[in-house]
Amino acid sequence: MAQKHDTRPTACLALADGTIFYGKGFGATGTTQAELCFNTAMTGYQEIMTDPSYAGQVVTFTFPHVGNVGVNPEDDETAEPVAEGMVVKWDPTEPSNWRSMETLANWLASRGRIAIGGVDTRRLTRAIRQQGAPHVAMQHDPEGNFDIEALVAKARDFAGLEGMDLAKDVTCAQSYRWDEMRWAWPEGYTRQTAPKHKVVAVDFGAKRNILRCLASAGCDVTVLPATATAEEVLAHGPDGVFLSNGPGDPAATGEYAVPMIKGVLDTGLPVFGICLGHQMLALALGAKTVKMNHGHHGANHPVKEHETGKVEITSMNHGFAVDSQTLPEGVVETHVSLFDGSNCGIRMADRPVFSVQHHPEASPGPQDSFYLFERFAASMAEREKA
Repeated sequence: MAQKHDTRPTACLALADGTIFYGKGFGATGTTQAELCFNTAMTGYQEIMTDPSYAGQVVTFTFPHVGNVGVNPEDDETAEPVAEGMVVKWDPTEPSNWRSMETLANWLASRGRIAIGGVDTRRLTRAIRQQGAPHVAMQHDPEGNFDIEALVAKARDFAGLEGMDLAKDVTCAQSYRWDEMRWAWPEGYTRQTAPKHKVVAVDFGAKRNILRCLASAGCDVTVLPATATAEEVLAHGPDGVFLSNGPGDPAATGEYAVPMIKGVLDTGLPVFGICLGHQMLALALGAKTVKMNHGHHGANHPVKEHETGKVEITSMNHGFAVDSQTLPEGVVETHVSLFDGSNCGIRMADRPVFSVQHHPEASPGPQDSFYLFERFAASMAEREKA
């Protein structure tokens, strides 16, 4: 007699509009609620799950082969996964990579993150594109017992990311030094032993590889918490100040970050911002930010630099954007998305202050955007000569 297989779903994804997706759960068990976004990257699921910018979000991966390179500690962008959960087309594949230390499913389970496989991610992605990033509730129950009405209610109860300051939840608890540089074959990660510039990096949810890129560009990096004041930043005597990426609404985090940024700008120091740091620099300069329909999340985003005409293939992860129509006089738009024309970079016309929306440290180009770190280092060198 043929053996019977239990085909009951063990995970459920409920959208606030009542749409239900069933699948096979893996990772941790339990329930979570969040905003749902999709990511189009073909690699880097571990870096995505540990990117602090994904706080408050569940990520659906449009690429189906998730799990095939396993997980290893070197690829973490922060100590633990920050994204609330993940949704994939197929069950995670077994690792087939020499750097793998653990399976994706075990890694998620040990770190309390829920995942669901067997979902029609194309249909889900279309829904996000057409209707905007939905609020969702996701449950993994090995017994397959779901209270759908309660799950939908939980999705509808999610407060949303607008007006939400999440940087304070993912920032460092205290200041620390950073000297690890970018990974390189065959040495792996090496240390910066001869830095030329002293940089304070304000951590709104900083990815480790951003700090590595700063170190590789010759910076002696001191990381401060998101709530640091201008006085605390300047007390370190920096040659330049870096504003990191991070999650949530820039206007909410800007309540305490914008006064700090304005205080730093008054000194004339070089300033470089990425992602949330870019958005809050724009706020400090007098521009405004807006919530996007479904944001930009992926490693294949073409961005054009106006002054050179160069097109870079970039990594992006943001649900808010700077409204270029609100940029004040003296602030120049430097980069723009070739997908939708949204703002991807600004600079002050008369000072070494600039920022970008995309993630130059993620290197999908792979080296298209590293010049931004070198430009920051050069601006500090020029100021020291003056």
